[in-house]
This record gives sequence, structure tokens and C-alpha cells, in this order.
Amino acid sequence: MKLKEFKAEFFRKLLPLFPETEVESFFYLLTEAYLEKKRIQLALEPELEINEEQLEQFQKALGRLLQQEPIQYILGNTEFFGYPFQVNQHTLIPRPETEELVAWIIEDVKNKNQENSHHKPLNSKITILDIGTGSGCIPISLAKELPYAKISSIDFSKESLQMAQRNAELNEVEVNFIQQDILTTESLPEKYDVIVSNPPYVRILEKEMMHQNVLDFEPDLALFVENENPLIFYRKIAQLAKEALTENGTLYFEINEYLPEEMKSLLKGFGYKEIELKKDIFGKNRMCSASLR
Repeated sequence: MKLKEFKAEFFRKLLPLFPETEVESFFYLLTEAYLEKKRIQLALEPELEINEEQLEQFQKALGRLLQQEPIQYILGNTEFFGYPFQVNQHTLIPRPETEELVAWIIEDVKNKNQENSHHKPLNSKITILDIGTGSGCIPISLAKELPYAKISSIDFSKESLQMAQRNAELNEVEVNFIQQDILTTESLPEKYDVIVSNPPYVRILEKEMMHQNVLDFEPDLALFVENENPLIFYRKIAQLAKEALTENGTLYFEINEYLPEEMKSLLKGFGYKEIELKKDIFGKNRMCSASLR
């Protein structure tokens, strides 16, 4: 079969469900994965034939897309902060706003290092703890960008940690992964210069605003919290971090865009200072930082 014949079928079946630009993106992601050919190469081979095995791969992917399964789960990988990450149904698909959180931390750490460089060597070890690692996208990206940092990461899910460990090996970095339920943790193992978390924060009442592909395929445990106690993870982490941050340490969170003032109040209640809300590229309050000094 010619690839262009399958392409016509692919577009015809998916266009009722997705915008054309998205269908186009799906198609070229699949051709790169299954044929190892970039879009430009395909343009030079308009009569390209695909064999039975390749056609079966494409048909299976099409079937899954028709069920609105995320393309990242179909391919088994995605990109975050320019680095490759494997994903599966045990891990959330990394989001662009989380990249912004990582960029903010990197910028702050580098600025602090510059300020302190006359007191100590620029590349002196800093300690970072990530809480709720999922695919490992936050700690692994930080490890790539801050090679002098000592990084640990906690997650409740054994399956998530297995995937995160694979991603650390894929990206050739060292992260100390720990299986632990943060809600039952009484104290953190050491002192940290940075504690960061992107915990579950979507209230059940917000489900109706979410796409079906997220609701049907991404892990509920990593997404949702009860309406009555939406800041449960933030409260626990803020409490633990109070004892575990170094003197000049900073706590960073990705937050629910609908609860920024509640977050500020919670952090103030624990005695945090310099509480900063940060907007994402869409102008939504999606991040905050706080320190104890």
C-alpha cells in the first residue's frame, strides 16, 4: 500500500475528532517512529510503499487515536525540556507549564550560585528534592541542567519510579529515587536547598472542564484531589519542608490556577516569606515559590 493512501484514510477518520494541525502532527510523529523518516524525506518520496507489518502498526495507532488515547502513550515517549522521556499509563504526560517551573528553578539556582561565588566555588553541591516524580521529568531535567546538584525524588507509585529510573538511565543522569507516601511521611531524610513538587491538584469538580483523553487514560491518582481538601499535598509538603529546607532554601510548587490566593494563605500560615506567584505563558498563576528567611 502507498503511504499516501493510508494518509488519506488517517485524515478522513480523525478530522471529525481533532483539528487538522493536530492530525497532521500525529501522522508525522508516527511516520518518524515507524518509518524513521522525517517529514521532509516523505515529501521527496510521494509514492512511498509501506509493507504489511508497517501498515498494521499504523492501523493499530489509528485505532487508539480514534479512542482518543494520547499520542505520547501510543508512541511510549515524549520530549520535555528538550530531553527524551518514556511514558506509560502509570505516569502523567509532562506538560509545558512544568517546563516553565523547571526553567524558573534553574534560573534561580544559577543566579544564587553567581551571588555566592565569592564565598564558595560556583559548582559547589546543591541538594534538590522533587516530590511526586511521575516520569521523572523534573528531577532529570534539573540533573541535566545543574550537573553539580545532588538530586533525590520521592513517589508513592512503584511503577512510576521504575519508569523514572529508566528515564534517568536514558538521559545518563543520577537521581536517587525513593518509594514513599508523602502524606504519611513524618520527616524528610536531609536538608535541601530546593524542594519542588507538582502534586495532584485538580479538584473533582474541575473534571468536566478536562479533555476526555486525559480522563480516560492518565492516572487519576496523579491528577485529582477531593473538592473539600484540594491543598492536602501542599499542606503536608509545606509542613515537611519547613524543617528540611536549608537556611537559604526555596520551596517551589506547580499550582492549581484557580487557587493561588489559597496557596499564599497556606504558605503564610506556615511562616514562609517571599511568597511569589508566577504566571505561565498563558497568563495563568501556575507556579509559586517561598522561602523561610
